[in-house]
Amino acid sequence: MARILVIDDVDEIREALKEMFELEGYDVSDAPNGKIGLKLFHEKKIDVVITDVLMPEKDGIEMVMKLKQEYPKVNIIVMTGGPVGFLKVAEKYDIKYAFKKPIERKIMLDAVRDLLNE
Repeated sequence: MARILVIDDVDEIREALKEMFELEGYDVSDAPNGKIGLKLFHEKKIDVVITDVLMPEKDGIEMVMKLKQEYPKVNIIVMTGGPVGFLKVAEKYDIKYAFKKPIERKIMLDAVRDLLNE
C-alpha cells in the first residue's frame, strides 16, 4: 500500500485530501506545516508528498528544497491557493506536478497514480 503525506495549513483542504486518498486505499499521513511534514516524512516511508507552497513554520518551498537535497528522486506534488508564480518552484526542483487550488479530484488522483507507476 502506497503512503502519501499531505501537508497544508488549511484544515479543510488537508482533511478532504486525506479522506479522498484513504477512500482509494492509500495510507495517508497529514501535517499542518512543513516542519511537522518533514518530521513525518523521516518517520514513515512516504511514497508521495503533496504540499501547499505557502504555510507557516516552514513553507512548502523550504520543505521541497530540503527533501530534494536529501532525496533527489522523491515524488512531490506542489499546490497553491496563492499566486501561480509560486508554482515555479516545481520547475526549479524538477517536480512533475504543480497545481493551482482548487484541484479536481480526478486530476489529483491521476497525478498520484502516475508518480507511483514511475
